[in-house]
Amino acid sequence: MKDFLLRRKSTFDPPRFQGWGRTRDYFEGWYFKVVVPEQNLAYAFIPGISYGADGTGHSFLQVLDGVASTSVYHRYGVDDFLPATEHFSLKLGPHFFAEDRLIIDLPGLQVDLHFDEVKPWPKRFLAPGVMGWYSFVPRMQCYHGLVSLHHKLRGTITVGGLAHNAAGGIGYTEKDWGSGFPNAWIWCQSNHLSGTDQPASLMASVASIPWLGSSFRGFLATFLFEGELHLFTTWAGSQVQTTFDRALSTVKVHFSSLEAQLIITGHPSEGGDLASPITGAAMTGKINESIRSELEVEFWQHEHLVYAGRASWAGLEVSTEAEHLLKD
Repeated sequence: MKDFLLRRKSTFDPPRFQGWGRTRDYFEGWYFKVVVPEQNLAYAFIPGISYGADGTGHSFLQVLDGVASTSVYHRYGVDDFLPATEHFSLKLGPHFFAEDRLIIDLPGLQVDLHFDEVKPWPKRFLAPGVMGWYSFVPRMQCYHGLVSLHHKLRGTITVGGLAHNAAGGIGYTEKDWGSGFPNAWIWCQSNHLSGTDQPASLMASVASIPWLGSSFRGFLATFLFEGELHLFTTWAGSQVQTTFDRALSTVKVHFSSLEAQLIITGHPSEGGDLASPITGAAMTGKINESIRSELEVEFWQHEHLVYAGRASWAGLEVSTEAEHLLKD
């Protein structure tokens, strides 16, 4: 009963732990992106927990070094994973994660950061997260949440004994939970958009979503620009088109609603391989992610071009089956 009540409460607060009592065929993970251009530092820290179909579980911390294009998987026990019950915070071994705090303590890498001016997802009762009313649909393969669209960094990142001041850096935090990742997906994210003075953030995802023995193409995109958050999602009735150019090694995603269009062209760069959850097979999948990709971005409102620029320090994932998402 306690786990049931905790799950009900957490449904209305997606950033906090959702998996109370889940011990089979389940994963949950957060994605903390940290970029300090002045110091040439870019990391993604991914804490989480995973259970296989047989109930065997472990917790983990994945570290993606976007500059070196390397990744490391640190494995911990289930008992090392200690989420808070009434808000989002998580202790994982010697590490700590929260909406406004990040502590990493690894050999050769220590991170002690505070997050200032956090811009969380604007919650509404019937749409507590970016998935809208889909958040309440039971037994979906994967759920997605936004913790912070944009925040400033304060503190230090110590690499190989050399401390770097994180001032001037920008962070972003999101999460996923469920039984596994989709079979095919495209995902990108950046907080570094050319020509913007105010905090800016871009995130987009398109995936093949299994449902009731079939599948549908689900998508969402958020664009924080000049203080306004623009949203394109399946549940809000938007549309999406995806195209690939093998010769140029680019992927293009075109979102449209009745009032606006968001066009993103991704140019992948070298990245590191991350473990990903597969339904029934725990953390046995693999996806390559770069944090040094470039995105060309156009945003139109009422047929007027409002923004055209490039997003740098971009995270970009294109799964091996992503071309299955080609559809008008």
